[in-house]
Amino acid sequence: MAPIDLNGYDLAELKGLLFDIELEIKRRARDRIHALAAGAGIPLDALVGTAAPRYRNPADSGQTWTGRGRQPRWIAEALASGRSLDDFKI
Repeated sequence: MAPIDLNGYDLAELKGLLFDIELEIKRRARDRIHALAAGAGIPLDALVGTAAPRYRNPADSGQTWTGRGRQPRWIAEALASGRSLDDFKI
């Protein structure tokens, strides 16, 4: 493959190209994973499951948190008031 001359592009155009390229790489990887799983007879849900909750709000048992990602407000407020994550472990 011949090198592409990118000298005529400004920074915004280059960033746009980079974004599009990254999306295409992810799409192709996702398609390959789907094809491999289907070829092996494995449902994709078996490979990518949801994480079990590890913390529960004692004031509202319907509110849980897996410990991943951004902390929910009720956890952040409790930690700010001096409580520990251990207080909410399931």
